[in-house]
Amino acid sequence: MEFAELIKTPRVDGVVLHRPFMPVVEGTLCLTGHHLILSSRQDNTEELWLLHGNIDAIEKRFVGSSGSIIVKCKDLRTIQLDIPGMEECLNIASSIEALSTLDSVSLKYPFFYRPLFEVIEDGWNSFLPEEAFKDLESMTDEWRLSEVNKDFSVCPSYPALVTVPKDIDDDTLRKVSTFRHGGRFPVLSYYHKKNGMVMMRSSQPLTGTNGRRCKEDEKLINATLRAGKRGYIIDTRTITVAQQAKARGGGFELESNYPQWRRIHKAIERHSLLQESLIKLAEACNDQSHSMDRWLSKLEASSWQSHVKEILTTACLAAQCIDREGASVLVHGTEGTDSTLLVTSLAQIILDPSSRTIRGFQALVEREWLQAGHPFQQRCAQSAHSNGKLRGEAPVFLLFLDCVWQILRQFPCSFQFGEAFLLLLFEHAYASQFGTFMGNCAADRAKLKLPQKTVSLWSWVNRAEELERFTNPLYEPNGLVIWPSVAPQSLLLWEGVFLRWNRSSKWLDEAYDEMVHIIEYNKELQNKVNSLRRQLAQLETEDGPLQTP
Repeated sequence: MEFAELIKTPRVDGVVLHRPFMPVVEGTLCLTGHHLILSSRQDNTEELWLLHGNIDAIEKRFVGSSGSIIVKCKDLRTIQLDIPGMEECLNIASSIEALSTLDSVSLKYPFFYRPLFEVIEDGWNSFLPEEAFKDLESMTDEWRLSEVNKDFSVCPSYPALVTVPKDIDDDTLRKVSTFRHGGRFPVLSYYHKKNGMVMMRSSQPLTGTNGRRCKEDEKLINATLRAGKRGYIIDTRTITVAQQAKARGGGFELESNYPQWRRIHKAIERHSLLQESLIKLAEACNDQSHSMDRWLSKLEASSWQSHVKEILTTACLAAQCIDREGASVLVHGTEGTDSTLLVTSLAQIILDPSSRTIRGFQALVEREWLQAGHPFQQRCAQSAHSNGKLRGEAPVFLLFLDCVWQILRQFPCSFQFGEAFLLLLFEHAYASQFGTFMGNCAADRAKLKLPQKTVSLWSWVNRAEELERFTNPLYEPNGLVIWPSVAPQSLLLWEGVFLRWNRSSKWLDEAYDEMVHIIEYNKELQNKVNSLRRQLAQLETEDGPLQTP
């Protein structure tokens, strides 16, 4: 199929663009296969380049012979295009709808994008499992890197290489995979260097109503325990939901078969409810009524902050079991691709100082989200504005970033990156010129040949000029575990995402620039003090100790 077939009117003059907190621009609107572009001959006006993939929904309005298109984006931005001529307006709207909902993955922009920057480091090779395993090997010899899933046949949503206990062979892993939902047998998520405890992740066991048992599964997770130690199984579902799963062939680990493990149930909602929550939150943030009661009522009705609190509480529990109780942990929900990854990745932010650096956080996203099989293509197909029927869309990754932002706000000096880096990941997860977030799992990315045919987001981020832009000026390396408060008063609405297009950031930007200036000036003064101290020490050694009368 040619893009030209979908573009009924490729160009319209005299289009007026309205954007939040920016001057109105009149210019020429052009449609290409992947972008909506509005350029103007006016001086000092910024062109609009909008990826069709970033468009969530459009609305059409008509007044006389002209019309307007309201474009609602996946990054929660809303823009308006006033188009002269009803036919042109209808054609443009029809083309945008067709181009923003292409089903064929091979027609997406990352396959056509050619970088204008020099690729110094290939991001596709930056965070390979083999490299992560070398770091693990330097700390312990109790684990091995298994190739049991090298052709993705044992578990379609796992990567080709997984880290498992050294004493467990591949045949055992194959048997365990038949006992776990989607074949997701327990694998290593995190090794706590301080005390040697570990965090594993998997999907639910397929115990069913008959209480089916798998001795290989019991052997596998018991292999992670030290002699005389107990472990914790954190099930991200309520006990009621877990009980109901038995009727559909799922279930949970029975105490009689796993006597060394204590099971704890938490209540992280399933993805369909999370999507409804995002839709309600976006609606609340766009409410123009200016009524305080209405705003607070809508914010509470969305339950977004409740989800943030529950997720952070569960992550803190997992971190507490490992660091304070000195126990190993297994985390799972139903599929093991959503709430499970929220808990394991946030627990690492709390426990592991390296995951709070820019590269360490990239490695965490790569390992615990991309390689771990979070279905980005499905979950991020629509955002808060789409009117289409939901097909598994959910803001799970956005909730992760929101939780990280909550911790970052409470520990502003412990993260090498700032809010801008989290916003970047949010935007690129939903619409991007890079191939990093395409596909639903490692098998999809291999099948699509993304490393050969697209550019990695990490290739762009890890250039010196970009790293400087994302670096937190307040950062001071902190080797300690950080314990965030999950009290309701401590958790705020992430304005940088949800109110970003509803209020001007001018004063915040000016305050940030002033803060950076003060930090730089402080460094200069500190260097001057150190220089004067060195000069004084030199004078004292040359003249002997200064005599005091």
